[in-house]
Amino acid sequence: MHMLSYLLFFFWNIIPKNMTHISEAVTASDTFEQLKKLLRGIVPETELIVKAEIAYEINRLKKEKNAIILGHNYMEPALFYSIPDHVGDSLGLARIAAETDAERIVFCGVRFMAETAKILNPNRMVLLPAEVAGCSLAASITASDVRELKAKYPGIPVVTYINTYADVKAETDVCCTSSNASDIVRKLDSDSVICLPDEFLAKNIARETGKHVITPGSERTGKNDMVIWDGRCEVHDKFTVEDIENARRQFPDTVVVAHPECSPEVVQASDYSGSTTAMTRFVKESDAGRFLILTECAMGDNIAAENPEKEMLRMCSIRCPHMNEITLEDTLKSLREDIYQIEIDEDIRIRAKGSLDRMLELS
Repeated sequence: MHMLSYLLFFFWNIIPKNMTHISEAVTASDTFEQLKKLLRGIVPETELIVKAEIAYEINRLKKEKNAIILGHNYMEPALFYSIPDHVGDSLGLARIAAETDAERIVFCGVRFMAETAKILNPNRMVLLPAEVAGCSLAASITASDVRELKAKYPGIPVVTYINTYADVKAETDVCCTSSNASDIVRKLDSDSVICLPDEFLAKNIARETGKHVITPGSERTGKNDMVIWDGRCEVHDKFTVEDIENARRQFPDTVVVAHPECSPEVVQASDYSGSTTAMTRFVKESDAGRFLILTECAMGDNIAAENPEKEMLRMCSIRCPHMNEITLEDTLKSLREDIYQIEIDEDIRIRAKGSLDRMLELS
């Protein structure tokens, strides 16, 4: 059996929405009681006592400082269910960031997400409540790498995953997310594309769009080429076909749902693949009673809290170390002191915004 063990959990998902059921609590005691009711059996009560106090102060302070808090689906449960005004995947939160009129945007996610909010809101303060909160995938490619690829393959449009830093987006024709990537590739006026930086996502897109994959430095074969990079998400890279086979061997009725950052072999062995929001909708609409969800494990606790009637298998040992840097304690410190502000060179920001604007237009 694969070294990563399976545990049974109830599993559900969240789409971007207002989290007023917690954030409008009148007192810290109210916050604790609501969290305890929602997260019983998921987060220890003693932990919730401490975190409810912090969450209450954050929610009080964000009103005072006219701040909006955005929370990615991968945030830990006590934070996820207590302070965000909106939660969801990167595309949904990017749209919200583009439309907000709050003076401050606190992004409980990783750095490239907070950068995206700053790109779209140059005159607003954007706070990332962590000193680093990086991303293995975003770190896999640089702006110089993109420029070299464009020189090697002139005239081919560059489609870049939103999971990249601002200087890479600035070298890009259009950004994409896991939920809209295939659609954007189809809409481009080009037979061939450069698709960066996630190797697995690009290969999955190529299969869906009929492209022929070529690696950097290789010669083009003709029409319908997709030049890819070798970046990977350190979480989704860990899932294997063996994991799926083990789950189905133990629970034959299991429906397997995988994030498209998983390998093509894992995606093809699964019953469905999509972004976190797409996975949410699939599970919600399915009549199946048991699921194996292959993505970051904190999302499992959040979904379990929301829908305890759904039985789920998940690999709870795979936690993103970068998402895990975001804590309630640092969120309070960031908001209270206006520290960990995101700043982007204006030339880079303007060029990066062009690739994001085109993504939003095509989505």
